[in-house]
Amino acid sequence: MDNFEIKLPLFEGPFDLLLFFIERDELNIYDIPIAKITQEFLEYLHNLEVMNIEVASEFVMVAATLMKIKARMLLPKPITNNGNNDPRNELVNALLEYQKYQGVLEAWAAIEAVELQKEPRGNAQADWKQVATTYSLALDLNKVDLFQLLRVYEKVLDRYVESSNKPVHTIIPYPYSVAGQKDYLRNKLKTQKNITFQQLITEHPLKISVIFNFLAILELLQLEEITLVLEAGYNNFIISAINTAVISN
Repeated sequence: MDNFEIKLPLFEGPFDLLLFFIERDELNIYDIPIAKITQEFLEYLHNLEVMNIEVASEFVMVAATLMKIKARMLLPKPITNNGNNDPRNELVNALLEYQKYQGVLEAWAAIEAVELQKEPRGNAQADWKQVATTYSLALDLNKVDLFQLLRVYEKVLDRYVESSNKPVHTIIPYPYSVAGQKDYLRNKLKTQKNITFQQLITEHPLKISVIFNFLAILELLQLEEITLVLEAGYNNFIISAINTAVISN
């Protein structure tokens, strides 16, 4: 049986990936479905990790920004007169600015392609002097001794060590998702009338689990499946089901 091979396109930057999703699905850039875009962005990064491709820090930063925007959109929005409180505005402005510069770069790339077709006249002496200036060596084309070669070799080794010590960014998949934690809370409310947030933290003390549980609570609150009641104590509240028929679905 032939092996099934997946070819994953590589993008130069995170904004290229976001614009690809927007153009592919013909989305309105001013009204981005942030939940859908975030899910596809994280799936792309996960596939890169599976294929042992290093993920650049810019992708990690944009992934964190998308999750932050998603969380802010789930929170109740304050009523303002100017109507500019959409958490997506900063991302939309950045994407529009990036699109503008991408158009300029495409024009420059066309000019560069034309210039590359022209063959410059060579000058071995000038090229050799340029190399000598770059590496701070008094090299002469006819007088290259062992000491000068060793100095060049030393600089090459230094650059190799420097490139080998660059930080490697790794994305660790966690066994949590917002959808999964919503189902977890629904099932828990089938057997318990009330759940405190402190109880959830005690049962799952990891920071990442607390974040996913909190996002799941916000979505259930937005779906009007649960209600929250503040309780005495620091940052604690009671979670109750509004409609048992909804929770059982």
